[in-house]
Order: sequence, then structure tokens, then C-alpha cells
Amino acid sequence: MNELQPVNQNVLLEIADDKKEQKTISGIIIPDSAVEKQSIGKVVAISTIENIEISVGDRVLYKEHIGTETEFEGRKYLFIPYAEILAKIVETDKI
Repeated sequence: MNELQPVNQNVLLEIADDKKEQKTISGIIIPDSAVEKQSIGKVVAISTIENIEISVGDRVLYKEHIGTETEFEGRKYLFIPYAEILAKIVETDKI
């Protein structure tokens, strides 16, 4: 079995393939090039990093236009530097 293991303080995120055709309410088709890419991913693997604030399985928000996108065994992944993660998405109870 092969797996991707990030090095040099990088994080490997699984990203969704948002290639679905999108339409406006009036039926106008929006091309993929005009659709804003979502900057949320699921942490799949982490290189050795001290005092890390995320773990495998967390969903995180990262900076736009960053990292190296790759496809591996039919899934889309993104390698990004740990410092480019902006926030961890956490579920909270409503008050």
C-alpha cells in the first residue's frame, strides 16, 4: 500500500472535487473558471512539527492560492506549509 507522507513542516489535506456544473436561478451555467475555489480541507497527514495545533481528521481553513495540488490514487490532495493554515473548524453547541 502506498501513502503520501508530508515532510518539511507541510500538511497534507484532502480536498473536494468541486467540478459540479453550477447554474444561477435563471438557468445560466457558470463555468468552472468563474467559480471561487473553497479553501477548506481535511487533514490527512502531518509532517513532524512541534507544538502543533491540529491533528489528522480535522477540517481546516487555509490561505487561497497556496500549496501544491496533486491527485493520488483517484483522490485530490493539497500539500501546504503548516504556517498557511488559518483556522481549525470546530463544532460548538449553540447558546
